[in-house]
Amino acid sequence: MKKLIVALDVENVQKAREFLHALRGMVGMFKIGSQLFTAAGPALVREIIDSGERVFLDLKFHDIPNTVAAAGVEATRLGVSIFNLHAAGGSEMMRRTANTVAECAASEGLPRPLIIAVTVLTSADAGTLAEVGASLDPAVLVPRLALLAEASGMDGVVASPREVGIVRSAVKKPDFVVVTPGVRPTGSAVFDQKRVTTPREAVLAGADYIVVGRPILEAPDPAQAAQKIIDELEISAANSVTI
Repeated sequence: MKKLIVALDVENVQKAREFLHALRGMVGMFKIGSQLFTAAGPALVREIIDSGERVFLDLKFHDIPNTVAAAGVEATRLGVSIFNLHAAGGSEMMRRTANTVAECAASEGLPRPLIIAVTVLTSADAGTLAEVGASLDPAVLVPRLALLAEASGMDGVVASPREVGIVRSAVKKPDFVVVTPGVRPTGSAVFDQKRVTTPREAVLAGADYIVVGRPILEAPDPAQAAQKIIDELEISAANSVTI
């Protein structure tokens, strides 16, 4: 499994294609989030998939159950490998989406994407949660939302690397996927992230995939920056076997 997902958080198709060309075949997936999807739309998603690469559609759906389920069907028809929604949307929203996507994939003969639930954004901390009326610390809220996601038919969650171990302790399902943004190579700027670790720390904690954007996109040589992370992940995986 190629654990590195590169976040194509860029403003236009031309820049996205430049990074795709530089990183093609190296990484596990390319993440398309709100900025690029708003600029380029589903056509770019299809283009990337048609080129043989995999896409994590990171639009964090959060709406009434019927709307999110319908969006999940369209993500399935696009051919993405993973898409996400907010666990805070509740069990009905998650369950309806999981069931509707499974029905669509079966009836139309399509691969079923993994559906993962966002727990607490990596830019948030206890103060951020308190502002919106959530009195729980992320270390308490994240495992609660992960268990809700599991019970609602989700394939996994998005969680900060600092909470991967907590999620693994709470959720016993062996194939439950944990995707971790907020990963920064040693020496990289943290930017607006608040709960971060290094790639090595995230993988040793039990992350299935790590998401990295700016440390790769803003590097003088993006392919070299990505390869350094890949090498670190491979060393971590080898070490975890002997620990």
